[in-house]
Amino acid sequence: MLPGAGCAASGGTRPAADEGVAAEGGLPHRGARCPNILRWPEQVAPRPEQHSGALPPCTAPCVTPGLLRPSKASRNPAFQESLGIRPHLLVLNKMDLADLTHKAKILERLEQEGLKNVLFTNCVKDENVKKVIPLITDLVSSSQRYQRAENVEYCIMVIGVPNVGKSSLINSMRRLHLKKGKASRVGGEPGITKAVLTRIQVSERPLMYLLDTPGVLAPRIESVEAGMKLALCGAIRDHLVGEGIMADYLLYTLNKQQQFSYVERYGLGEPSDDIESVLKRVALKLGKTHKVKVLTGTGDVNVIAPDYPAAAYELLRTFRKGELGQVLLD
Repeated sequence: MLPGAGCAASGGTRPAADEGVAAEGGLPHRGARCPNILRWPEQVAPRPEQHSGALPPCTAPCVTPGLLRPSKASRNPAFQESLGIRPHLLVLNKMDLADLTHKAKILERLEQEGLKNVLFTNCVKDENVKKVIPLITDLVSSSQRYQRAENVEYCIMVIGVPNVGKSSLINSMRRLHLKKGKASRVGGEPGITKAVLTRIQVSERPLMYLLDTPGVLAPRIESVEAGMKLALCGAIRDHLVGEGIMADYLLYTLNKQQQFSYVERYGLGEPSDDIESVLKRVALKLGKTHKVKVLTGTGDVNVIAPDYPAAAYELLRTFRKGELGQVLLD
């Protein structure tokens, strides 16, 4: 099935006048069509019998990494209730991939939600990671709950949704403060960490240990759009949503934000809101093609056809590496 074919199947029709039109003179984006083609799979959110919504008791101060691109969607609301009065630092990771033009508004919105302790980082390049330990130390020392003379070490739990950089943060802190190598496996897909690991030392003075934990999504994702943002950033496995649908939503988002770097990169000539034509160009540009037999009146004929799934995967991979520009999805 070609990308976008789900529109007819879901009963949606493309409107004659697009409701989501960019600034005058810009490319119309499919604000009206987009919800019609996004069929959110049941597998993405665990069923009630698989996840009751209750989280295990959290007894330690916490660091919660989140994706800066979808800053709101990448935070599990159930964590906020479980944290209670415990010291809590929100680390918004991968700042090099996001458009920070509206950083002040992001901080203001987070403060309105009760999140005052926020740090922007990029774990891979160690940007601002050195500030994590001093911030944690200040938070714990200012909390009467943890003012006990026998406490000579810090044990901090790292929690968050999948693939936001929890293990990368721990490894980066070890590299900075202890000059030691990786202690947690990392990868570009969700589900690398499958169990709560043993304490990992990240600092000598103060003596600090971090607990790496598996990523946990909310029992129910609040909306299709929030789910798509998480999927685009790799917090949900691609095959659960579909690379073609994700690529279509990505194209919609890029056009909406007037991010047209994909045009020059893939030699399109001009912006387009037709995902099929974009993926076809991506496939031909990168040689992502395959032979297909076509039945004709004179017999079978082999023709070269674009590999749409491979082209969609390439478009997603390029976006996640930041090569299509700095984009803030929220």
